[in-house]
Amino acid sequence: MSIDDPTLPMREHACTYPNVDEGTACTQSSFKVKGKSFFFAGPQGGRFKAMFKLKDSREEAQKLANESPDNYEVGSGAWVTVRFADDKTIPHDVWQRWLDESYALSAPKKK
Repeated sequence: MSIDDPTLPMREHACTYPNVDEGTACTQSSFKVKGKSFFFAGPQGGRFKAMFKLKDSREEAQKLANESPDNYEVGSGAWVTVRFADDKTIPHDVWQRWLDESYALSAPKKK
């Protein structure tokens, strides 16, 4: 991925969580915790893509999908996909909250 890749800060942040394994899935970077995927990011068709596993923020994601269906997609499961150009990325506060939530949903619960 290029230095101008807007998913780089997201991918770097994903690596800061405990017990994260980074790999690849097709052309995407994939991130797992204890074998459970929680984040995918990378280039796709001239743009970039990030996928988050959401629960509490799904309503926010659905509102964004209604406003901008070419950029936000809420799946039938927990996954939300965001597609964006390098000059119009996901707002930092949004992707950071969503990444935190996505990790928390996949991380093993403490006993």
